[in-house]
Amino acid sequence: MKFIGRSEYLDKLSALWEKKRSSFAVVSGRRRIGKSTLVEEFARRSACDFIEIVGLPPDKTMTNQRQIDNFCERLARAAKKPEAKADCWPKAFDALHEAIHPRRKTIVFLDEISWMGRYDGAFAGFLKTAWDTQLSLHDNLILVVAGSVSAWIQANVQRSKAYVGRISLDITLPELSLSECRAFWGRKADRTATREILDVLSVTGGVPKYLAEVNPSLSADENIRRLCFDPDGYLFKDFNRIFDDVFDESVAAKKRIVTALADGPASIAELAERIGVQSSGHISSDVSDLVQAGFVAGARGKNPGTGRDVREVRYRLRDNYTRFYLKYIQPKSEAVREGMFRYVSLERLPNWNSIMGLQFENLVLNNFHTLARRIGLVGKSVESVAPYFRRGRKAGDGVQIDMLVQLPKSAYLVEVKRMNTIPVAVEQEVQRKIDRLPLKKGMSVRTVLVYDGELAPELEEDGFFDHLVGMDELLRQSCPP
Repeated sequence: MKFIGRSEYLDKLSALWEKKRSSFAVVSGRRRIGKSTLVEEFARRSACDFIEIVGLPPDKTMTNQRQIDNFCERLARAAKKPEAKADCWPKAFDALHEAIHPRRKTIVFLDEISWMGRYDGAFAGFLKTAWDTQLSLHDNLILVVAGSVSAWIQANVQRSKAYVGRISLDITLPELSLSECRAFWGRKADRTATREILDVLSVTGGVPKYLAEVNPSLSADENIRRLCFDPDGYLFKDFNRIFDDVFDESVAAKKRIVTALADGPASIAELAERIGVQSSGHISSDVSDLVQAGFVAGARGKNPGTGRDVREVRYRLRDNYTRFYLKYIQPKSEAVREGMFRYVSLERLPNWNSIMGLQFENLVLNNFHTLARRIGLVGKSVESVAPYFRRGRKAGDGVQIDMLVQLPKSAYLVEVKRMNTIPVAVEQEVQRKIDRLPLKKGMSVRTVLVYDGELAPELEEDGFFDHLVGMDELLRQSCPP
């Protein structure tokens, strides 16, 4: 498949060649986000020697020696050298040093490094020593390490004092932008309805591996049913695979947290209450791991009435696939295995439109930077971007805003709607939110409607909204170079 997007990150990696000396780069991000594909594409465009070594996935029989043997075997294959024998990581890194040509440009890619190093607590130290004394002496070398266990990489490499001053480039790979996602439909994109593309993206998010599984010749209904509601479907099975690979011993606790967040954003204290535990200490650590792995997002936000940070960080399940799996696939898993969804129309399923509306809202939140360019916020002093929720003292007094963007002297109230026809009544709905929104003196309010569907004619004529943003615009909006 043609490589799509990531030009910004390819440029950052390519710039390392201009240093005329060795470079150490780190690439992290959610599983299936395309870390390996990015580095492989960088190597292809660099037209240089490429040594790729992938750690073995953990299992009950895995040992440190098996990881070392795998390292030496893959090194020999990639470098076209005789296989070295090593009984410890320093000797394995000696073999890597010897395999690098002294005068040719070379990329060494240690993929799933957390799996490699998991069975030897001194692994990160051995790699640091090898870099300092051997690998960094190769002026034409770029060493890239990557992995899905972001917590391991952060603790042992990115935040380790041992690696201070050694990392030339540190990339956390995000989901693809909306326009990059649209490119997966290729020449069929122009004749595919926006709603169909958005429905698929509402389930997959901007995860390249999931988008690569989409058949552009099929409808959204057929693609979602094939991927999610077939016993052999890729997305029917992937939830447990990715969580087991990334979190291992703590996987059960992580699953409880994301399941609780699937019901809506929550603070740590609220999560503890939902899960039914008294201590929130372990929850904080597990949530931090989920944030680093790209499944959860935390936003403190600001109090629009005071301009101060909100006391508690609220967390939301940012990963569209994980949310959809927990809310709609998992509860129906037995029926899926029995083939009950083979021919059913998904749009006729109970609560389908409600679920897809929330998935769509999450998709918009995850693509704020695309929206920011459309409504003129690029280069402005944005202080806070977060959903806003305030309980009222009595029923009907509270306010819930899909996205509140706060600048020093103005607040952008963003309403997100996915309906066949967006009614003029949305103006009154948003006005009520404005009336209940506490604002410090001198603050202006700008109104934004992000929508998928047809606008009632009055919405365009009334001028109530400062910005009417159709998702078709965002899907076609080019990314900055």
